[in-house]
Amino acid sequence: MSGREGGKKKLKAPKKESKELDDDDLALKQKLKEQQKALQEAKAKASQKGPLTSGGIKKSGKK
Repeated sequence: MSGREGGKKKLKAPKKESKELDDDDLALKQKLKEQQKALQEAKAKASQKGPLTSGGIKKSGKK
């Protein structure tokens, strides 16, 4: 008994037609690209510095 017995072969999804982009779509793509670039720059800046926390768990001086 094979696992495909009696089943239908799944067809590939049809390729989506490339729709023309209007000004709103282009503006949205540009905005997303700028946000991604800003995020990458922020990551680069953050990685240059050390970790923000240096002590871990802080203990009081009391015993």
